[in-house]
Amino acid sequence: MKRKSILGLTAAALLLSTQSFADYPERNLQGVIQWGAGGETDRVSRTISKLAEPYLGSEIVLANHPGGSGVIATTFVNSRPANGYTLLFGAENPQLYGVLGLSDLDYRDYHPVNIMSRNVGVILARKDAPWDSFKALVDDARAHPNSIKMGTNGPGTLPFVIDSMMQTITGYEVRKVPFDGSGPGVTALLGGHIDFMAIGLSTAKEYIRSDQLKALSFIADEPVTGFDNIPLITEEYPAFSKFLPWGSFFGVFVHRDTPDDIKAKLETAFHQAAQSPEFREFVDNSGSISVDLSGEKANEFLNHWQSVTTWLLHESGATKKSPDELNIPRP
Repeated sequence: MKRKSILGLTAAALLLSTQSFADYPERNLQGVIQWGAGGETDRVSRTISKLAEPYLGSEIVLANHPGGSGVIATTFVNSRPANGYTLLFGAENPQLYGVLGLSDLDYRDYHPVNIMSRNVGVILARKDAPWDSFKALVDDARAHPNSIKMGTNGPGTLPFVIDSMMQTITGYEVRKVPFDGSGPGVTALLGGHIDFMAIGLSTAKEYIRSDQLKALSFIADEPVTGFDNIPLITEEYPAFSKFLPWGSFFGVFVHRDTPDDIKAKLETAFHQAAQSPEFREFVDNSGSISVDLSGEKANEFLNHWQSVTTWLLHESGATKKSPDELNIPRP
């Protein structure tokens, strides 16, 4: 009798579980944003969430949990039940946590519901710079080592990683001038205090369009909509292709152990949102590139990004752990 009771309870639990999955979502979802209000991650997250809600039939209640380069939000979501009711909205930073000694977590602990968009890097020079191409800058830097001033930010940032790429491919030597973010760096560039800087297009686009700064090259191997006159880095240095596509990115993630049917419902909703005219217009206006990847395709994208970036940082001496220790293969 006791065995029958246990079996009956187990069957009932399984039935209840199956029903809850089929009815998902039965209540509002919680969306946790890694970064503060008003930033790029926040704007992308809030835009796509509203567009995904009609396909889910439920509201996504968003909250910003900034701090620790996204570690606070990433850890919080990982601690919640794997039932699809807590979503993580984040950028690329978790892929560097291990080598930088910030956390044991990365996106391998999550299922990528959708990688919505990515930023693309652009090499900007002061308006009166003597170079009209990145190759001309490199040739000048080789002829006059450490005389050209490049703005940069801290380890793991977009300018830092792109500089590591450029050193690896070109072997140039420039003088690094550190700034606390791309904003102060652009201000210095506008004032002629530095000669060039690599930053994201979402920050650079208005300075390019208003002809306040000179765009020498995109860190990309495909044309960027609305900026067809700016050359691609692979046109002058084909070897850059091994690093691409590369740039900051924005995605929505759910706990890795979430049931497959819930993952599928979330993927469908966010795919529909990412393909909507409203989101595509948002992406174009922000100077980003639409990605719309989920599941295994998204994992391939994430793994490539992590491999390229962690090994670049490791070889530049900026890591606390080798990617080898974390089973991250060389690109």
